[in-house]
Amino acid sequence: MSDERTAADVPLPGGNFRLFITRLGYQGLISLGMLENPLTGEATVHEDNARMLLDDLSMLQAKTEGNLDPDEQEHLDKLVGDLEAAWNERIGDTAGREDPAQDPA
Repeated sequence: MSDERTAADVPLPGGNFRLFITRLGYQGLISLGMLENPLTGEATVHEDNARMLLDDLSMLQAKTEGNLDPDEQEHLDKLVGDLEAAWNERIGDTAGREDPAQDPA
């Protein structure tokens, strides 16, 4: 019998805001084709998915303003800024995006 642990033996982390937004950021980078998709081994652009993730993170940024710890706010601001820069590099200007902060929901 082996004492080696497999990925299935390790519980998945949850309930951590920084980890949550970091995972969304990685999904955004994968969708922008800046990271390889670990399932396909390919780096391909999925513009609609990338836009959705960027809009979701921007919405979180607006909706959580004033409710985050300073390090969480700094991490979220940097993540959104980095993804917007990556979007501009891969897709083009973000000026045409709707502002999710203006969503009344």
